[in-house]
Amino acid sequence: MKTLISLLFLFTINIQSYVATDVYVCDSKDAKKYHYIKDCRGLNACKHKIVQKSKSSAQKMGLTLCGWED
Repeated sequence: MKTLISLLFLFTINIQSYVATDVYVCDSKDAKKYHYIKDCRGLNACKHKIVQKSKSSAQKMGLTLCGWED
């Protein structure tokens, strides 16, 4: 059952990566990643505000997709 839930979670993330136009970014000058999920554990270390941006603007800033959501 845990395996099924894990697979469904990963499948959901992959679908979101193809349809999401808005992403979440730590509003820090040192940020390097963008996230599809606001509660992504990659954002846990963010000490600043988490902001929503378009995926294209995040990519123009040089940000890449978080490894937890890849």
